[in-house]
Formats: sequence, C-alpha cells, structure tokens
Amino acid sequence: MIKKALAVWGILMSGFTLLDAQTIEELKVQSLEKEAQMAALQAEVSGLKSKIAELTGPAGWQFGSLGTVGLNFSKFNNWVSTDAPNTFASTIGFSGSAYANLDQKKFFWKNSIALNMAKTKLDTDTKDNMDAGYETSADAFGITSLFGCKLGDKLAISGLGEYRTTILSNFNSPGYLDIGAGATWTPISNMVIVCHPLDYNFVFSDRDLIYASSPGCKVVADYSKSLPRGFAWKTNLSAFFSYRDLPNLSNWIWINGFSMTVWKGMGVGFEFGLKSNKQESYNYKLTKDGISPDDFKIGDLDSSDNPLQTYWLLGLTYKL
Repeated sequence: MIKKALAVWGILMSGFTLLDAQTIEELKVQSLEKEAQMAALQAEVSGLKSKIAELTGPAGWQFGSLGTVGLNFSKFNNWVSTDAPNTFASTIGFSGSAYANLDQKKFFWKNSIALNMAKTKLDTDTKDNMDAGYETSADAFGITSLFGCKLGDKLAISGLGEYRTTILSNFNSPGYLDIGAGATWTPISNMVIVCHPLDYNFVFSDRDLIYASSPGCKVVADYSKSLPRGFAWKTNLSAFFSYRDLPNLSNWIWINGFSMTVWKGMGVGFEFGLKSNKQESYNYKLTKDGISPDDFKIGDLDSSDNPLQTYWLLGLTYKL
C-alpha cells in the first residue's frame, strides 16, 4: 500500500514539474512576442516624431535676458572720529545682456547685446551746500551679430559684425566695429567658437585722439552652463589680432558672469571683466600728461602705462 502511494506521489510530482516547465517556456515565448510588438511600436513612434519634425522644422526665434543691479549707499553725520565727519557716498551700477537666436536646418543667426554702466557719488562734506554730483565709473556697450551657413552639425561658414563703445561718456570715441568672415565651430550646444581670418577692425574717434584701423583675425568664444541649485555661468571672449601691428593694434576683452537664482528668476549675480587695449592706454597717457604724439609713439608705451583693465559688479539679478 505504501509503495502504491509513493508511486502515485512520484507521478504527480513529475506532472507538476513538467507543467511548470511548459508554463515557463510559454511565458518566455509570450515575453519575446511582447518585446517584438514594443519594438515595432517604438519604431512607429519614432517615425511619427520624425515626420512632425520635418513638418514643423527647427525651433524659431529664442529670446532671453539677464540683468544685475548693484546699489550701495552710505551717509555719516558728525562722525568726528574720521577726517571727514559729514560724508555721503553712493554707487549705482547695472550690467545686462540679452540675446535673440534663430537656428534653422541650413543656417543660424545669433544676436546679442551687452551693457555695463555705473555712477558713483562721493561727497566728503555734506554741510558745505555743494553737491558733489555723480560721476561715471563704468561704461561699456557691445552688440554682436553672427550669421552662418551650416556645412554640418558642428561647422559653418560665417560672417560676424561686432560693435563696442561707451554710452554715458565719449560715445563712439573710441568706437570699434569688426566686420569679417570665416568659420564657426559649435562643438556642443552651449558653446560657440568663431575664427574669422578675414576681418577688418574699424576704429572711430575724435580728431584729438590717435587711433588706427587695421585688418586682422577675429576670434570669439562664448560658453554658458547651467549648474545645480540654480547656479549659472556665462563667459565670453572677444579678441582681435592685427596683421598690421600685432603688439600695438590688437585688443581683447573677456567677461565672466555668475548668477544664482533664489526665487522666480530673481537672485544674486557677480560679473567681472578683463580687457587689454594698448591704443586706449596710449591715448589716455597723451591726454593725462599733455604729451604730443609726435614726441611719444605708441611703441614707447611700457607695461606700467598699459595695465590690465578690470571691473567687477555684485548685486541683484533678474532673469527672463
């Protein structure tokens, strides 16, 4: 009796094992079928997206802007522990940039504008009934337009126009206008590198100033990066290398901006810029020291009279 029971139990277990094996094989077959169906659906979806992209084309114009405002006010009355017990000081500064970009299948057009200005007032005696008035402490304006015909995803033949000057004082004296052609390389979406060996640097100025225009090579590099926790970084380098007189007629400017968004586009920003322009330093020395250009040439300018020009601005930012 026991032998018969064991035999029946063995037959039942064999049946269950065979049934489980068949069930697993069937599930595997069904899984493969579903995966094949999913692949077919995914291919169909990709095809539909491609057709939509062909019909709609690349994105249209893209606009954006960022501004930094720096404010500083202080006033002392009867503060007799200092040499000037009644003083008032204030600085009002603004730095802003905006862009308008169009990226199409066969061409692109990138436009940008940048402005940096500040006014400073220092009154060392508020009781003399004489207003010290605000003086310009920062003044820079620039506008750039880059057009390119694409040769591929990353390389294009391009033309560039760039104008730089001051607005609050000495407008267009000097003023720099670069017009040239060459190539633009876009290794990644947020980086643009321009090299235009066919460029002419026009320099405008009053008759009392000594500036020279010349042909040369224009190099522009622009990069922006969004960082974690609302931080952002943007850097721009614009340089001109003169073929006529490389050490004396070349110039460059490099601007870096950092911002941190705190609430709804508002935050804190810091911007600093570096610039080298020997022609500006030369004219500044002629004007300051009253020297005749016949007696003192630009080549006579030493490094102490041609320092690295710098500025920085810290304040509130607003991003659109």
